[in-house]
Parts: sequence; structure tokens; C-alpha cells
Amino acid sequence: MLEQSIKTQVTDLFASLKNQYIFQIKVASSHPNREELISLLTDVASCTDKVNLDVQEESGLSFSILKNNKNTNVTFKAVPNGHEFTTLLLAVLNLDGIGKNLPDEMLTKRIQGISQKIEIKSFISLSCTNCPDVVQALNIMAFLNKNISHEIIDGAINQQEADELNIQAVPSVYANGKQLHVGRSSLGELLGKIEEEFGSDYNPQAQENKEYDVIVAGGGPAGVSAAIYSARKGFSVAIVAEKIGGQVTETVSIENMISIPKTTGSELSGNLMKHLNDYPIDILDNRMVENLEVVDGVKILTTSLNETLTTPALIIATGASWRKLNIPGESDYIGAGVAFCTHCDGPFYKGKKVVVIGGGNSGLEAAIDLSAIATEVQVLEFMNEVKGDQVLQDKIKELSNVSITPNAETLSIDGDGNKVTSLTYKDRESGKVEIVSTDGVFVQIGLTANSKVFADTVKTNRIGEIEIDAHCRTNQAGIYAAGDVSVVPYKQIVIAMGEGSKAALSAFDDKIKGLLLAN
Repeated sequence: MLEQSIKTQVTDLFASLKNQYIFQIKVASSHPNREELISLLTDVASCTDKVNLDVQEESGLSFSILKNNKNTNVTFKAVPNGHEFTTLLLAVLNLDGIGKNLPDEMLTKRIQGISQKIEIKSFISLSCTNCPDVVQALNIMAFLNKNISHEIIDGAINQQEADELNIQAVPSVYANGKQLHVGRSSLGELLGKIEEEFGSDYNPQAQENKEYDVIVAGGGPAGVSAAIYSARKGFSVAIVAEKIGGQVTETVSIENMISIPKTTGSELSGNLMKHLNDYPIDILDNRMVENLEVVDGVKILTTSLNETLTTPALIIATGASWRKLNIPGESDYIGAGVAFCTHCDGPFYKGKKVVVIGGGNSGLEAAIDLSAIATEVQVLEFMNEVKGDQVLQDKIKELSNVSITPNAETLSIDGDGNKVTSLTYKDRESGKVEIVSTDGVFVQIGLTANSKVFADTVKTNRIGEIEIDAHCRTNQAGIYAAGDVSVVPYKQIVIAMGEGSKAALSAFDDKIKGLLLAN
């Protein structure tokens, strides 16, 4: 089942395993995915003498990983192909104490401070680009705390279980039967939600103030570029981010990285991390900057883990997030008919009717993707014509099940209390209000800059982008901005990388001139 090249890579990854592992498979002889699961796990186990299989005849389909014959609190009700194949490999590596995704000492203590018994279920799709990060984070929690168990459930294989909970978006995370989270997330955010819901015995100690020559906020292409260029100039550098790669990790295919004809978001994110690890950069992931003060030119940052970091030079590269409509019903039905990622949630709308809000490139691309899944796709565009590239408009014209409605102002997303049933919009020309029956709404209206934490310190424009000069300098000495969080036009990966390096070089130049702490 696995290609020889992949087997070779797995053999190399597992070469340093110290413990013995068993994939304990429980599967019905008649299950349609039985042979696929056994074949996959047999191939993985063949890459090392540290992993064996134990196949038991039971109803359904699942497997768990035993470490030295002991349960590890994680169960897969899935065949971990696609994006989840890495999750399988990381599970074994993490159990052996290997992996750059393992949390630092502070996060580990917080995880171990959960004293309540928590049964977590994560509903996923193998096509979901957001699911692996969530699943891998929850696996780590289960590995580090015996009070936490984690069940990974592929909604396509376990359709009845997904339908009973009306799962319409992935990843959907349930803790002790109650929905905990929907959508992309990080270890830090998920842990915070669990602590809020179930409490914690963790007592944080006073954190030592850490000083750096440069601190980079954000782990996307701009942030990584800024950190590497800063380190190459001899600065002591820390990068503070939810995850390395940022929003890039959600991108399925990247075909405009010059000199790299084709790659994926996950591959690029992995390469960004590899490049960071070539330099003495402190990677403070699974946290965010929550507060910024400037005292006598010194930038004092507080993170979501209550750390205090100080620096004369701050590079803001926090990127942007999906914009929301902020209309009635939108927040109420996220995960129950309102979605933002077609690759993640599109499969739940097979044979159903959906609405895409937004006629830019992202909206038209979403409509094209959904046309192969849904029976009917209606695109609502606020302006009098769509704004997407002509090549996408031409493709839309070829699709018989896609229609475009211009001059449409979305007023509300409506439902029955459990799921979306309709959408209300107004024709901006006639003023007529229309109600559209739909099973799902995909919001594709662009991005909003992640600048809120910094908005009281540096100037932003009306849509929250940080204003910069040609050298990425903000109005505050020693603070720079790069990438999608700034006013720089054309939000592209290659542009973000260039802006990140420019910000780092500007910081170096300002240090030489003694301008970092200027008032």
C-alpha cells in the first residue's frame, strides 16, 4: 500500500525508537475498510522491529497504540491515510519522546495539571487540512496525562455517529459529550479551553523575564523569514507563534513559489520549521502575544502563557484570519452549516445545496471545489460583478450547477436551532429581500489583519492593517510589520517572505544607527 520511497522515510524516522509498540486492531471481518487498515499498518510496522500488529475480531473498526504492552489512551476509528498519515507516525514518535511538536516544560506541566477524567472525541475528515494539528495536539495531551483519553473518528467511516451529533464541520472536538471546539486550533488554545471547562491543579510559578535582541510575533512565511534574517545578523531571536507555518498550513496546493513548481501548505510549513532549526532561534510556539507595552523604548510583551519577554526590536508578522460577516446566525451555526474551509468541510455537503458568500478568487475557487460535491452552488457577491480572476470566471461558466447572484447583501443566516436551513439577503438594486433555502454557507470574503493586540501602539488603517514605510517601519521606533498584517499590497507567500527579510534588515540598520529605542 505504501510506496517504497515512503517506507524508506518511515524506516529512517523510526530508526531511533527505544520502546516496543503494538498496533492493536479491532475490526469486523466484514468491514469494508478492514483490508485497507490492516495493509496500511502492516506496511508501517514493516519499517521497524519496534512495532508489531495484533488483529482482533470485533465489531466496527478501530485501533490503538500500546507502548510496552500498556494502553496509551489514544484510539483511531479511522484509516489514517491522507493528511492523517503524519498523525500516525507522530503518535509513535511522540510516545517515544521524539518530535519537535512536543510541548515545552511549561505546557507539559499545564497538561499534567488536569485532574478530571476527560474523554475527548475528535471528528475529522482525511481531506481536512486543519484536522492534523488539532488531532496531534490532543494526542499529546492524552500521552502526557492519564486522565485524558482521545478518540479520533473519521466521519466518512463512522457516518451514523457523526450524524447523531449533526457534525457538519471538521475538526469537531467533544469533551465528555459536550462540544468543545470546531475548526483550526493549536495545543495552547485547546488546552486553555479544557482548563476553562474542567479546571486545573496547575499553579504557575513566577516567570523569569526573557530578553532578546529581536522578537518576532507570528510564525508564517513573513515571521520565519524575519527570524532567520535576524539570526543571521547575529541577533538573539525569539519567534512567538501559535504554530510555525501560520495560515499557510491550510493551503492544499501552492504553485506560485518561484523555483518550486508545486508544493503543499503542510510541506512548506515543515520546511519553514526545518530552516528555523538551522539557527539558534528560540521557537515559542503554542502561544500568542496578548499584550504589548513600550517603556522608554523597550518593548515588553506578555504571552498567552503569562510569560514576559522584552526586546528593543519587535517585528509584527501575525498575518491575517478569515473575515466574518458579523451578521445574525453566523456565529451560532459555525460547525453546523457555517464554514470557512471547503477542503475541510466540503465533503459534508455531498448531494446538498450550498451558498458561497464572496465573488473574489477565494469565493470562486470555493464554488468550483464545491460544484463537484454539492448539487447546487449559489455565489452571492456584494458588488455588481464578481472580482475573481477571469480564468476562474470562465471555469464557473462551464459548471451547470453553479450560479452567481450579484448585488447581494447578506442579512442573516437562519436555522432550526441545530443546523442551517436558509439564508436571507437583500438585492442592493431593487431592495427586495430574498430567502434562499440552503444546507450550508461558506464565507469567503477575504482576510482581516491580526493586529488587535498592537493597535494601541502602532498606527493601523480602517481595516486594521498596520501602516508601514518602504522599510517595514511603523510609526513607533523599533517596531516593524511584515506580511499580511501590514498594508503591503498583494497578500502572497513570496511577498510575505521578502517583507519579513526587509523588516529584519531594517532592524539591523536601525540598531547600527542607534534608532531602536528612539522616542
